[in-house]
Amino acid sequence: MRKPPFFGILFLAAVLLFPAIAFAAGEDPSIPLLLYLVVILVTAKLMGHLAVLVGQPAVLGELLAGVLLGNLYLAGVHGFEEIATDPGVDLFARIGVVVLLFEVGLESTIRDILRVGLSSFLVAVLGVAAPFALGWLVGAWLIPGDSWHTHAFLGATLCATSVGITARVLQDIGKSRGKEARIILGAAVVDDVLGLIILAAISGSIVAAAQGGASFGVWPQVAITLKAVGFLAGSLLIGTWLTPRIFSGASRLRGAGVLIGVSLAFCFLLAHLAGVAGLAPIVGAFAAGLILEPVHFQKFGERNIHHLEESLRPLVELLAPVFFVQMGAKVDLTAFASTDALWLALLLTVAAIAGKQLCSLGVLDRTINRWAVGIGMIPRGEVGLIFASVGASLILEGKRVIGATTYSAVVIMVIVTTLVTPPLLKWALADRKAVTPPESGA
Repeated sequence: MRKPPFFGILFLAAVLLFPAIAFAAGEDPSIPLLLYLVVILVTAKLMGHLAVLVGQPAVLGELLAGVLLGNLYLAGVHGFEEIATDPGVDLFARIGVVVLLFEVGLESTIRDILRVGLSSFLVAVLGVAAPFALGWLVGAWLIPGDSWHTHAFLGATLCATSVGITARVLQDIGKSRGKEARIILGAAVVDDVLGLIILAAISGSIVAAAQGGASFGVWPQVAITLKAVGFLAGSLLIGTWLTPRIFSGASRLRGAGVLIGVSLAFCFLLAHLAGVAGLAPIVGAFAAGLILEPVHFQKFGERNIHHLEESLRPLVELLAPVFFVQMGAKVDLTAFASTDALWLALLLTVAAIAGKQLCSLGVLDRTINRWAVGIGMIPRGEVGLIFASVGASLILEGKRVIGATTYSAVVIMVIVTTLVTPPLLKWALADRKAVTPPESGA
């Protein structure tokens, strides 16, 4: 318990020395970047530690660390606001989000998608359609001056579900093997796929509009959606046939780190191809994770895909905090001096929660706690931030699709949905004394 004060002293020293060191960095761009990484990683771990102490996920602390660093200038401390825009930090963050989506894909397989029961599938479909519609309506109501692309992107951001928090709560209260947990986790897999298709379609239409001035129409949107579906389906089909051969050949290579190196190369290749196809690179990274299954690694002597996840963990622990801190640093607290921004944050949060409660109508078994299923789908977490970051990086007609105020409201929504889920889920399942055994087809 003596370590946090040491890290606090290190952070304080970085704060005091940062302006002088950054000024003296010279022409080598890596010198200020190295100091940025010191500040980002130390602050992220400190705030993550505090978040865990109060029963919240570390990722929430990392996000708040970015909010703190990005707004220190309000207290007269300058230099750290550059974290939000520094090219080196941005590159680290972009690679980090690709690796993060690769890891998310690894947690599921194509078989998992095909095995979900009807209830899980309906929950997933409603859990995407309802928040998308509500988010679009909130955007059209409160920011009518923005384009329909912004309204659609707000809806896409609300589609996302991050069930890592829900899974941890269910485990803590002994419900991780219940029917509710099975439906939630099954729906989350399909939810990710549908959400990424929507994200790919909207971002693709924005890129097409920016390049060729394409206007809104049914057929252009259908074509882009089909391209997104086609890319995912094609990469899954070809990848499923190709990956056993790739890893069979790679298993003959000698040297350390062959499995992790080839896996990351495969991830980056699909991410690159997705980008070339006009889709977000994270779509390809997620597809790469879905394709890789334990059978592909048998010739490496490993029969469990968790070996790859464990090998990726150090890289994720380095790059993911950079992404989350940068996302938090982009939040402009002065934007909330406007009542319009506060209303947007409030109504987005209400739409995010209400939309996932509507998805519980997809539960067909009346003996299942529908409240618990809906609440378990509420957290947006890192997936919502990833969607928002894509929108913030796209420019149409000279302005960002997700502007500073809108982005700040989305981050508030992510924070609130992350905070409210654990207590609400414990409350919803408090009257269920025994763990309900899973049923097939639920």
